[in-house]
Amino acid sequence: MTDFDEDVVIVGSGFGGSVAALRLREKGYRVRVYEAGRRFADEDFARTSWNVRRYLWAPALGCYGVQRIHRLPHVMILAGAGVGGGSLNYANTLYQPGAAFFQDPQWRGIADWESELAPHYATAKRMLGVVEHYPHTGPVERIMAGAADDLGVGGTFRHAPVGVWFGRPGERVADPFFGGEGPERTGCTLCGNCMVGCRVGAKNTLMKNYLALAERRGVVIEALRTVTEVRELRDGGFAITTRRSGAWMRHGQRTVTARQVVLAAGTWGTQQLLHRMKHEGLLPRVSETLGRLTRTNSEALDGAVATAVPDSLELARGVAITTSFHIDERTHVENVRYGPGSNLMGALATVMVPGDRGLRRRVGSVLAQTVRAPVRQLRLGTLRRWSERGIIALVMQTADNSLTLSLRRRFGRLTLTSAQGHGEPNPSHLPQAHRAAEAIAARMQAEGGVPAAARGSWPEVFGIPLTAHFLGGAVISSSPRTGVIDSYHRVWGHPGLHIVDGAAVPANPGVNPSLTITALAERALSYWPHAGAEDRRPAQAL
Repeated sequence: MTDFDEDVVIVGSGFGGSVAALRLREKGYRVRVYEAGRRFADEDFARTSWNVRRYLWAPALGCYGVQRIHRLPHVMILAGAGVGGGSLNYANTLYQPGAAFFQDPQWRGIADWESELAPHYATAKRMLGVVEHYPHTGPVERIMAGAADDLGVGGTFRHAPVGVWFGRPGERVADPFFGGEGPERTGCTLCGNCMVGCRVGAKNTLMKNYLALAERRGVVIEALRTVTEVRELRDGGFAITTRRSGAWMRHGQRTVTARQVVLAAGTWGTQQLLHRMKHEGLLPRVSETLGRLTRTNSEALDGAVATAVPDSLELARGVAITTSFHIDERTHVENVRYGPGSNLMGALATVMVPGDRGLRRRVGSVLAQTVRAPVRQLRLGTLRRWSERGIIALVMQTADNSLTLSLRRRFGRLTLTSAQGHGEPNPSHLPQAHRAAEAIAARMQAEGGVPAAARGSWPEVFGIPLTAHFLGGAVISSSPRTGVIDSYHRVWGHPGLHIVDGAAVPANPGVNPSLTITALAERALSYWPHAGAEDRRPAQAL
């Protein structure tokens, strides 16, 4: 087949997909992007997380928001939805990982990754508008610095690099990043609701940079289209079938053809699609390693909360993440906040229990702590003004642990399931996270003058960690015996199919991965030839 509807179809519009859209259009390709989520203008985002239909993603129930929640036997996953993917609800936090990430055995023999990715990290930082150090200091920042000191790691404390236009609060200005070619921007008001969706227009989402520039150059983005099938054609190229997201009836199924396909649907979406297409024989040569080395960033979400809103502390004022410290050489701790009124995610929080006990003893600990001090636990656990009373502790590690994902049939449907994988067992709790939460609670109580306590999460009570950074499973490798894609991000055995999202990331970065996904995508796309030119990338040796 020589006549295709598009040169390239991109599945997903997050950090990898947006890079692919812009860079491929700049190289002369006809590009179409399919995004399962909806398109948001600034004013379309939820005012608070209680506006469930605009905040949560459950399209079959009429919820078309930015927050996806997935569940596996070994982890609960928080992810993004909408045109712009995870940039709509991430915490604007753009760290570059340390040397341990680049030296992971899975890929260290392929290239000098730290050196090779350096220019692409620089490009990603420029495109995403990184401010290297959050420019404000308030009560939360003082509490985090004090907790680091109390833990004996004060020298590792720093203000976070964030992708936000600060400018003058509330003042709208012409595009300050791309010579006026991008959209107008409004200065950050420190409202704290970055992860619910920035209604101000200060957050550097992908709709403010890569995607805005891509659309200006002619890229077509179709929102609310879920890709259900990617089929390799006999004579080359692919057929891509989509349906209207969340439709019970009148699915509006359509199929287009493309010479090449870029998968960037997020780790969950890309893995699910690849597993099904391999199972159904539509992409038969996908590596048998699919699903292996799925990572959770060895992550835990704990925190601290006060029994009342301290008059002296504005805990909800600022951007979502502002500081961090290292509690040990492989464990990174960040503060996280939601803005006033966004209290829904507080329903996941509960008393902190020792994670090294069995399920019965963990549940018993919750009951015992509640019975011993019911009034105190009620005051700590109420959702009323939760975001103004607490600090979430996001804890990440470079530890070499993983899950292996595969398909199982449940209630007549094929869905993903998990098992422990290579390396250490994926942790159900982190002792370092508990220590950090307790230190933060102690400092919060000292600063605010009201009782405060460390808090865990309900999933953790039942041995299921939370992660906002689900990665891997279709990783970079030197051969199809060790991974799913080559160093140019081409799927082994299907070189016209590419993966440029978190599924390609081979190791736990121990920091927020958005900048790394962007840099990896920039590198991969830099090797593509211009449309019609000779492809100088080496052929795959299978």
